[in-house]
Amino acid sequence: MAYFDAASVAPLHPVARQALLASLDEGWADPGRLYREGRRARILLDAAREAAAEAVGCRADELVFTSSGTRAVQTGVAGVLAGRRRIGRHLIVSAVEHSSVLHSAEALEADGGTVTRVPVTRSGAVAVAAYEEALRSDTALACLQSANHEVGTEQPVAAVAEVCRAAGVPLLVDAAQSLGWGRVDGDWSVLTASAHKWGGPSGVGLLVVRKGVRYAARETEEFGNLPAIVAAAASLRAVRAEAGREAVRLRELTERIRVRVPELVPDVEVVGDPERRLPGIVTFSCLYVDGEALLHELDLEGFSVSSGSSCTSSTLTPSHVLKAMGVLSEGNVRVSLPAGAAEEDVERFLAVLPGAVAGVREKLGALDAPAPATAVEEDVLVVDALGKRCPIPVIELAKVIGDVPVGGLVRVLSDDEAARLDIPAWCEMRGQGYEGEEPAERGTAYLVRRVS
Repeated sequence: MAYFDAASVAPLHPVARQALLASLDEGWADPGRLYREGRRARILLDAAREAAAEAVGCRADELVFTSSGTRAVQTGVAGVLAGRRRIGRHLIVSAVEHSSVLHSAEALEADGGTVTRVPVTRSGAVAVAAYEEALRSDTALACLQSANHEVGTEQPVAAVAEVCRAAGVPLLVDAAQSLGWGRVDGDWSVLTASAHKWGGPSGVGLLVVRKGVRYAARETEEFGNLPAIVAAAASLRAVRAEAGREAVRLRELTERIRVRVPELVPDVEVVGDPERRLPGIVTFSCLYVDGEALLHELDLEGFSVSSGSSCTSSTLTPSHVLKAMGVLSEGNVRVSLPAGAAEEDVERFLAVLPGAVAGVREKLGALDAPAPATAVEEDVLVVDALGKRCPIPVIELAKVIGDVPVGGLVRVLSDDEAARLDIPAWCEMRGQGYEGEEPAERGTAYLVRRVS
C-alpha cells in the first residue's frame, strides 16, 4: 500500500518512535514536582523545549507545548485577542486558513467581534496589498498560514508580517504544514504547529508567542504527555536534518505528477501555485468524476489519497479552500507524499490513474449516455439537474452545450452546492461563458453562454 496522505498525518518518524519508547522510562512523572522523578522529567521537558525552539528560531521561553495543533491555534488566537482587547476586536484571516483558524474567527463573530476574510487568487495565494487594506485601527490580530494544507501553495508570510508590523498588529502564522521543511521567514509574532504533520506523534502542538506581544496567557497542557512531547521535538530535529535533500527529491516527484496527469487523463485541472508550493503536495481535479468513487478505486489499487470534493464530504459541500480559489472541486485528488516516498510508487500511481478515472466516468455514463431531458424557455435551453449531486449537473451541461447555437444560453437548475463552484470552473476549462446565477423556484439557476 502506498500512503500518499502525509498532509493529513505523516507516518511516525523512526526517531520519534525511539524517543517515545526511551522517554516512557524516564519521563512518566510530573515535571512540576521537586522529587527525583519529577526533576528527571523536567530535564527531558526543558531539553525538548530547547530543541523545538532551535528548530522554530525562537527563544525557549517563548514556546509552550499544547495537546494538539488545533489547541495551539485556539489558544494563540484567544490569548492575543484577550491581550489586545483594548485595541479592538477585529480579526483578519485568509479565506483558505485551516478550519481551526476559521472556527476561532466564527467564535469571535458570535461574541460580537468582526472578521475580515481576505480572498485568494486562483492559485490559492493572498495578495499582500489585500492584507494591508484590511488593517484597521481596531485590528487586534491577523492570521495567515505559511502554506496551504490542501493545495500546497506557500503564502507571502514575510511580506504580510512586514505590513502588519508597520501597523502595530501581531501576525499569527499557522505553520503546521511547513515547519518540518524549515523555519518560517519574516517578523511574525505568534506561530503554531502540529507534530503529527512532520512525523511526530499525535497529541502534541507548538505555540510560540514572541516577547513583546500583548497576550493574556492561557493554561497549557504541556505536562499532559511528556513522552510524546520529547518524541515530537526529537523528530522535528531529525526531519529538519533530512529536509534539504528530501525536498529536492519530492519536488521532482510532485512536478512529475503535475506535468503528466494532464497528459494521461483528459479534462483535468491541476490546482495550486506551480512554483511557490510545498515539496510533497500536488492536487488535481477531474471533470465528470465522483470524488468518492475515484478515491475508492485508487484505494483498491493500493493508494491512500485524500480529496476536497463535496462527493466525499458528509456535508455535501466542496472544500472551502477549493471554493475560495474558484477551481474545479469534482473528482478532486490530493497527493501528499511522505518523506521517503518511492519513485516506483509514483510511477505506478501514474500508470493506474487513467484507468481508475476512465472506470468512474464509464460508470457515471459521463458523455456517452443519452442527453438529459431539457426544455426551451424564451430561447434558453433549460437543464433540470435538481436532486442530482456532483458531478452529474456538470455532466448534463456538457452533454447539451452543443445543442444551442454559438451565443445561445443554457440554464442549469441545481440544488447541489458544489454546482456553484463546478459550473463556473467547467466554463473556465472549456472556454465557455459563465453568465452568473439567479434564484429559481427550487435550487439555483446557473447561466452558461456557448462561446465555441
